[in-house]
Amino acid sequence: MPLLGAADPLPRRPLRVVVAGTSGAGKTTTVRRIAEVTGAPHVEIDGLFHGPGWVPRPSFVADVDAFTAGPAWVTEWQYSEVRARLAARADLFVWLDLPRATVMRQVVRRTVRRRLRHEILWNGNVEPPLHTVLTDPEHVVRWAWSTYRRNRVRAAALSLRRPELTIVRLRSHRQVARWIDGPLSGSVG
Repeated sequence: MPLLGAADPLPRRPLRVVVAGTSGAGKTTTVRRIAEVTGAPHVEIDGLFHGPGWVPRPSFVADVDAFTAGPAWVTEWQYSEVRARLAARADLFVWLDLPRATVMRQVVRRTVRRRLRHEILWNGNVEPPLHTVLTDPEHVVRWAWSTYRRNRVRAAALSLRRPELTIVRLRSHRQVARWIDGPLSGSVG
């Protein structure tokens, strides 16, 4: 199936949806909106992956297998351990292919906000001190920059591996809103 855009109708009502994009692209926000429209449960994959102290949870893969065995769900397409499983079980793949400048602005803004407000994230975790962006190669801001191109390649390659999978490529916030209010809402109405 060719890549669909923001105005293209969906071939069927989506039940199992993954949303791809670089850290800070708006995956979780988009997943929440899709879950609201479709009624499918939102499973926040970061909450399954991160245990206390940012340590990966040993049950992560089993937890992903459990929820993806269900008939309907919406989640983010992340983590190499489960990316193939998620793609294999999804019937809709939404690719947030926003410009790098947009993604970086969003991830920096989100990181600073979370740190200054001491927002509790998954399993009691909080953003590390802001200066760690200079010392930690896996800091989310550096991660977003370094994986931007790699994530685009992964998403594009999926269309070759799963030609039957419906893939929607959205390149701006305006396109995301247009798609949710248009083709997505129309597919469940």
